[in-house]
Amino acid sequence: MSSFERFLTLWVALAMLAGIGIGAVAPGLVQAVAAAEVASINLVVAVLIWAMVYPMMVNVDFGAVAGVARQPKGLLVTLVVNWLIKPFSMALLAVLFFEHLFAPLISPQDAAQYVAGLILLGAAPCTAMVFVWSQLTRGDATYTLVQVSVNDLIMVVAFAPIVAFLLGVTDIAVPWETLVLATLLYVVLPLLAGLVTRRILARPEAIDAFAARIKPLSMIGLVATVAILFGLQGEVILARPMVIGLIAVPILIQSYGIFALAYGAAFVLRVPHRIAAPCAMIGTSNFFELAVAVAISLFGLNSGAALATVVGVLVEVPVMLSLVAFANSTRNRFPETTGGA
Repeated sequence: MSSFERFLTLWVALAMLAGIGIGAVAPGLVQAVAAAEVASINLVVAVLIWAMVYPMMVNVDFGAVAGVARQPKGLLVTLVVNWLIKPFSMALLAVLFFEHLFAPLISPQDAAQYVAGLILLGAAPCTAMVFVWSQLTRGDATYTLVQVSVNDLIMVVAFAPIVAFLLGVTDIAVPWETLVLATLLYVVLPLLAGLVTRRILARPEAIDAFAARIKPLSMIGLVATVAILFGLQGEVILARPMVIGLIAVPILIQSYGIFALAYGAAFVLRVPHRIAAPCAMIGTSNFFELAVAVAISLFGLNSGAALATVVGVLVEVPVMLSLVAFANSTRNRFPETTGGA
């Protein structure tokens, strides 16, 4: 993990403060960025999101998917948790907290926005940072690549329907055209671009070198997007700073709960630690770049949904580092190797 990634929470927090400051000093600049829209897609943010997502997609090797049948248990845990449990548990927690427990503190309109943002987070399992978590837990790099590649294939077809279903169940209007457009723009096209890039570069060492060179673009795009979001949200945040803490509560419960479920299932199934740790990390971490992008496309730059996805970014790194420490401390409780992992 690079120094920038290790202190990602700090950079995101500084970007939040910078955005609030810019919004107060130069509100016209932030509003001009917000106005640069075509077909509900903000052009400035679209460029930044591509800067975030494309470097990650270059790492996805669909050739690795062929190895799935040899070690099915770890992948089974990942897929069941990511697609059959995680989106629905996040939606349940979001509704529980914002429509019931926090209802006296939040207006119904704001509550609906925060629920929508949390649903978007829950429906997007991690794509890139999981490689970092896998490395820190001495995970099997090849198997982690298999898990991520299969998840991305499923995400192409499952993300939009799951989000639409959960938004509909929670009585939030679903702009289907915008949702499909955002999925195409921020999942399908970057995935295809990554595949084309890998084909052009061909040699693994050339792919790795290129991915390393463009990797900083992802963090730069993220920090710049956060600054823009908080430039627009500054007045709301300064007036009600407790909102950030309220949004963080269900995210924290979801993160630790999903990890416990996936890691526990891997333990029961006797999955080796080098596979068990990364497979639990994938479900716990989020593809927050996608969640941020789709929240902006669906609800706007200054929406509560976009704010909720950014809070997800803020809490993710410290949460994941704590889970890395726990996974490493429990390594000896798992088998080193076993058949059909």
